[in-house]
Amino acid sequence: MSVQLGRLNLDQRPTDREFIDQAAKLTAKYAREVGTVLTLGPLTMSFQPFHCVEEQAHEKQPVVSPRGPILTWDGRLDNREELFQLLGCAQATQPDAEIVLAAYHRWGDGCFSRLAGDWALCIWDNTKKTLFLARDFIGARQLFYTADSRAVTWCTVLDPLVQLSVHRLEISEEFIAGYLSTYPDTGLTPFTGIHAVAAGTFITITKSRTSVHRHWQLNPDHHVCCRSDTEYEDGFRHFFRQAVRRRLRSRFPILAELSGGMDSTSIVCVADQLLSERKAITSRVDTISYYDDEEPNWNERPFFSLVENKRGRVGYHLDVGSSAGAFVRPEGNLFWAFPGPDARDLARSVEFGRCLERCQARVLLSGIGGDEFVGGVPTAVPELQTLFTDLRWVRFARQLSRFCLEQRRPILHLAWQTLEEFLPQQVRRLYRSPYIAPWLRPSFVQRHRDVFWADTRRVKLGCATPSFQSNLNGLDHVRRQLSTLHLNEFSNCRVTYPFLDRDLLSFLVAVPREQLVRPGQRRSLLRRALKDSVPREILDRKRKASVARRPLTILAGADAAIAALLQSPLIVSEGWIDKQVLRKAILEAKRGRSEHMISLQATLRLELWLQTLRQHPVPCAAVSGSQLAVSSRRQEPLGQARGALHRKDSTFQG
Repeated sequence: MSVQLGRLNLDQRPTDREFIDQAAKLTAKYAREVGTVLTLGPLTMSFQPFHCVEEQAHEKQPVVSPRGPILTWDGRLDNREELFQLLGCAQATQPDAEIVLAAYHRWGDGCFSRLAGDWALCIWDNTKKTLFLARDFIGARQLFYTADSRAVTWCTVLDPLVQLSVHRLEISEEFIAGYLSTYPDTGLTPFTGIHAVAAGTFITITKSRTSVHRHWQLNPDHHVCCRSDTEYEDGFRHFFRQAVRRRLRSRFPILAELSGGMDSTSIVCVADQLLSERKAITSRVDTISYYDDEEPNWNERPFFSLVENKRGRVGYHLDVGSSAGAFVRPEGNLFWAFPGPDARDLARSVEFGRCLERCQARVLLSGIGGDEFVGGVPTAVPELQTLFTDLRWVRFARQLSRFCLEQRRPILHLAWQTLEEFLPQQVRRLYRSPYIAPWLRPSFVQRHRDVFWADTRRVKLGCATPSFQSNLNGLDHVRRQLSTLHLNEFSNCRVTYPFLDRDLLSFLVAVPREQLVRPGQRRSLLRRALKDSVPREILDRKRKASVARRPLTILAGADAAIAALLQSPLIVSEGWIDKQVLRKAILEAKRGRSEHMISLQATLRLELWLQTLRQHPVPCAAVSGSQLAVSSRRQEPLGQARGALHRKDSTFQG
């Protein structure tokens, strides 16, 4: 990823070039080309490139406009041709950054909603004396910042904002609550005072005010109504092929995750079609597959091997079955800004990086988003709720009966599940408990009850349809998931998500829910639309396999590491965790009786991260002697609203 880095002194003091130079040394490991620095009075902007497309090969950033604004841009602009026509640009080889700056000249901050693709940017408008920090609608690219009355500092990665902080930072307890329950809000970081630009927003910073604005969101009034299933299938194929083609815009080979499931296989098969039709810019698409031959419930090898045979080319295979290094601090003076990694993860990151080097790839295609928006989770509830609120009660009764017969469920059970979500949250709390790990202390849960009780929110009447509200929840879930995926210098690449393409997403949200999920057939539209592209054996899979045994064997084989972690656990001293209940849960998990396995691993990883952070030589960073500084106050980055929280695990996290 390209690194954007800068500092603006709001009190007009000359910028501290020494800070920028030190920060650039910390971030150089993420870039591939030589960076540049621009200093103008109180402003310094630095850009360290990680070029992927041909147009970027000769660009120079920061881009300085003769009319004043200065821009740095890390991204891939997907609607270049549309903007060419609107702006009257004559050069088709013009770099994305120059097109974006021209769009800002034309529409001001209204241009952000017109930029399709994965991106994050910074614009300093000297005429308005305003700094803009913006991020794409899904949050595929990261951008962090810290601001006070004297200065604002921003960076693509968190490292320099933490390691070079002149203030004593505090751990954000709100972030910890999100991490231990679901996913933290996209505007949070582990440290109070250091924020992330939330997905789909832009920040405006002036000497007197800092504010947050949303620049793009799904349209609840957009509906796609076709005359037949065939027309819906044609529409899906068009937008899906377009989404994949946009992400094949690279002057390097591309690496694609291939799990053997429908989502990743669809991406790879359509990419191969586009290459054969000469409609892709990249020269080659290779695949990488993760496997664990000792996991009886997760045998993906036959399925991704089937796709490899169809392609006539074997991909890279990464064994994720090893338990060595689990819950062990990585060796070396490595800095981890976010909770999660242990020595096992570092070894996997290094191996993944070797695959990138052998492939010479800088872009990774991921299937994240398919479950949420193509009907991977076969629930009938959103469709039934929409039929009920639309007063289509005959259709409601018919569909209710069909789903109950297929799922072998009593009609009253599914009917109650459908209708009880309309009840006020205060009523539902009387009989429904959230999914909370038992070792979390009640006082900690109570302080952050909005986070832990987020899943009990009601379906609102009199606004968007329940199906649309469900899609908004899915979008929020994916945004939070992506905000926790941080590749490091060992596995550095640009990860992009075809199923989260803005145009494809708008189409999927606008089609009737019954096109996506039908009784007995999840991903119905994808199966029908890609029946001639994806192998039948993949399309006919009932459910993708799940990992069940490996987490248990990891816990059983990591007794010494877990015992060392829990000798003097910081998560206990801070009042978050009941140590005895946690130990009991670990014993139960080793016997195969844990229903909170994901939360259990997250708890142990959090303790490992806190101990690593305390031992890392970071001046003034969240550590004071042997005691962590923790803020229990609710962190509201510039008044951003909080949404619902969800969790979904990814097979590989760098």
